[in-house]
Amino acid sequence: MRQTETTLADDGVLLKLIEEGNYQAFDVLFEKHWEKAYSEAYKRLKNQDNAKDIVQEIFVHIWVNRQTLKIKNLPAYLHIAIRNKVINFVAKQKPVHPFFDHFDNIAETNSSADADLLWKDFSNSYEALLNSLPPKRQIIFRLHYQEDLSTKEISKRLGVTKKTVQNQLGKAINTLKLTLLRVLIIGLILYYKLHS
Repeated sequence: MRQTETTLADDGVLLKLIEEGNYQAFDVLFEKHWEKAYSEAYKRLKNQDNAKDIVQEIFVHIWVNRQTLKIKNLPAYLHIAIRNKVINFVAKQKPVHPFFDHFDNIAETNSSADADLLWKDFSNSYEALLNSLPPKRQIIFRLHYQEDLSTKEISKRLGVTKKTVQNQLGKAINTLKLTLLRVLIIGLILYYKLHS
């Protein structure tokens, strides 16, 4: 058997034992795949604690759901699980680009319950709008504005030209600016009407 086939066979044996509740087998599997999984998460997040948390969550999920998960290829499973966890983690992070600074000021300068509600509505609208972007455009936007990657780094990571990255970012920003400013303006008008 080739190395990958041997690895998959070994993983299969360990997963079978784990399914039966064998914690020692789980420990062996964890030690065997931890470093590579952590490295992959860290490459995407550039943060040790967040990378560790994500990998631990995935392995806990494997243990907790050991009787229902039917994993045929553990390295592939881990790769997809890490990618999905990273995307979800990044999606929950607050935008950190100056483009969003004046939106932050609204929440800080208006501390009433109504202002908090307005900010929550705006944040929900932002996230929903971001999720509605074409998948590649959304990923490029999140990588640039939420993971702070340069257009060159994104182009290398996704295997597309730098020009494509710049075009997708421009389109995403135009969409967000137009729609979110409209939402924000309507919200502010309602807010000031209620308080005048």
